[in-house]
This record gives sequence, C-alpha cells and structure tokens, in this order.
Amino acid sequence: MKRDISKGNPFALLPLGVFLVLFLGVGIWTKDFYKMPVLVAFITATAVALMFNRKDSLNKKLEVFCKGAGHPDIMMMCLIFILAGAFANVAKAMGGVEATVNLSLSFIPSQFLVVGLFMIACFISLSMGTSVGTITALAPIGLGIAETTGMPVALVIGAIIGGGMFGDNLSMISDTTITATRTQGCELRDKFKVNFLIVLPAAIVTVIILYMMTKGYAHEGMASEYHYSVAKVIPYVAVLIGALAGVNVFILLAGGTVFAGVVGVLTHSFTTFDAVNAASEGMLGMAEIVILSMIIGGTLELIKRNGGIDFLLNTIKKCIRTKKGAEFGIAILVSLVDMCTANNTIAIVIAGPLAKDIADEYGIEPKRTASILDIFAACLQGIIPYGAQLLVAAGLVGISPMEILSYLHYPILMGICGILAICIGFPKVKNK
Repeated sequence: MKRDISKGNPFALLPLGVFLVLFLGVGIWTKDFYKMPVLVAFITATAVALMFNRKDSLNKKLEVFCKGAGHPDIMMMCLIFILAGAFANVAKAMGGVEATVNLSLSFIPSQFLVVGLFMIACFISLSMGTSVGTITALAPIGLGIAETTGMPVALVIGAIIGGGMFGDNLSMISDTTITATRTQGCELRDKFKVNFLIVLPAAIVTVIILYMMTKGYAHEGMASEYHYSVAKVIPYVAVLIGALAGVNVFILLAGGTVFAGVVGVLTHSFTTFDAVNAASEGMLGMAEIVILSMIIGGTLELIKRNGGIDFLLNTIKKCIRTKKGAEFGIAILVSLVDMCTANNTIAIVIAGPLAKDIADEYGIEPKRTASILDIFAACLQGIIPYGAQLLVAAGLVGISPMEILSYLHYPILMGICGILAICIGFPKVKNK
C-alpha cells in the first residue's frame, strides 16, 4: 500500500523564510552576522508559526510547540551540549588544551596538523556515532592549534566538522544509519559498503585540500621548543580511546569531565571547587544553544502540523518520472526536510517512508536508498548555519557559523559525490 500524503500547505513554510530573512538577510545587509541574534530570529519565526491554523486554539498550538521542543532527539542533543560544555571547560581550566596543542606541535609538522585533526575526527565520529560529540571534544584543541600556528580558526573548525559528519554518516551506531536502514529494510553492513564507496573520494580530496591550504603555515607562529604536561593530555586521550571503543557518548563526556577534574586537582591546576565551578560555567555556556535547539524543535513541529512538510513531500513526488529521477527526488526530499528540521535524524524519519514508496515503485535497491538518504541528510546538516554542528562549533570557539561555511570542504564534497553517484549509477548494486 502506498502512503497517503496530503497536499500540504506551502504557506506553512513561511516561518522558516522569516527566520532566513532575519538571520541571513540582516547579516548579509550589515556584513555582520552578530547583528541579528539567532535566538531572536527564531523566536520571531515561532510567533509567525503560531499565527497559522485558526481551527486550533492558542493553547493547542502551544501544546504542539512543546511536544516538538521536548522531542527525545532534541532532549538528548541538549544533554550532549550540556555535558560537552562541562568537559570542554574543565579540560581547558586545568590546562589540557594548551598541553595537548603543545604536544601535537612537538611531534607533528604543522602542515599536517589540520589533516590529522580531520582524520581523528573521522575515526572518533565513526566510533561514537555522533558528530556533535566529536566536534565538542576536538573544537577546543583545534582553536588552540589555530591560535598557535596562525591558521584561520574557521579553517581548522571546518576540518573538524567535516570529520564529524564523515562518521555521523557512516557509523554503525549512528542514529541516522539506524533510521535509514530501518525505514528502507536493509542491513547495516550492506548500507555501509555502498555508502563508504560513495563518500571515500570526498574524504581523500578533503585531505589533499586541507594539506594544500595549511602547508604555508609550516613555520609561522612556531616555537623551537614546546612545554607540556603529559598528565594534562590524558583526559583527551581517554576520551579519544573511549570514542574509538564505542563508549556511549553520555558516559564518555560525563566520565571525561570527572577525569579532567581529578587530573586538574592532582596536578594542582585548581581546587575541587574550582573544577566544579568550571563544569558549571561550561554547562551555562551552552544555555543559548540548548534554548535554541528547543525553540527550533517546537517551531518545526508547528510547521509540520500546518502542512509544510507534507507540501514538500507531495511536490517532489509529482516531479519524478524515471529511476534516476527517483533517486534525485529522494535526495532532494531529505535535503529539503533537513533544511526545515535542522536535524538529519528527524529528516530521515520524516522522508524515509515516502522514500521507501518511491524506491519500491522504481526498483531501487534498499541499501542504495538508505545510503542516499543518509548522505544528503548529512551533507545539508553539515552546511546549514543554524544546524547543531555549526552552532556548537562556533559557540565553543567564539566565531560566527557563517565564517565556517567556506571551509566545509568535506560536507560539500560528500554532496557532490552523492550527485555523481546518482548520475553514473555508482556503485553497481544487484537488485534482490
């Protein structure tokens, strides 16, 4: 049976347009993306969304908003933000960032530092299944390397985000991988094989680009000798090992925070109460991102209820004519939904059932459909300036998400490889 999709309401997407005009429009007009706070822009979009659907009372609309704001995925993301802020701040307060940077600079030629960060981020996210956890663990280290070597902060952070999206897209324990395979009815390993072959060229080209862009910093800002305490590096190493071992992200970040605090106390970097205060300050530092995530979730739930998502689904399905067109339709579908939801897992959950209908109708192998869903959801999630990845990365290093956009090599190349894979039918898969 085919899934019944209502025609939807194109005007329900207006709140998203209002946000984009306020946030991006004001930033472009003033050439300063700090002029319009992202929270104010999205609160305004929420107010517009509440004006739709006169059949529902205001109380009913607010219930819908709260349901979206309190979605389990949103809440888990907020908890990750809070724990990540605590770990990053405690590790920084006890001197872990400086020690790690100096240790890295002592052994790795500076022209390979950013390439190394990208590859480390790839392995961590592949093991943890989360790009946000990876970004929060590595962003402070990336900031320290950028400040020491004179490299643009946005360039280093862009490399870390790219590595985070690599694992987010491929990891066996990633929510997106699990959701994509479940909605399409295929095995995790089968989806991984197809997905990996498509994105591998993007990772290789990214390594080459990062090397070419950073090799000119080989001797800039470099000292002849770097001083560091190995003990202060251990918390980061422990987090990296735990990530590679597949430790749950909550346990990893909470344990890393405690471990960093213990090391700081034992090395006399601070007292126990200093560690507790540092953790508290780190958590509070994520308050804006937590609030923003909840507001985005609530607003998008209103858009969905008002027919905005159904309009996108229906419009795309009407434009499909061929098998290749069906694959492009699935890619466009999940990309647009991700732009509206700013969450690649939710985007796949929403688009997955219709993608399954389209794939069955045009004879597309489930593992290929799952790969297309995950690749394009990850691509858009890695480049939208209001997505969790860019927001948390920018917040941790104190820059605007817009500054990072031109350095997001891997997410962009991943999308290009996805398009090429559809155009040439790569890789060839047997339709069972």
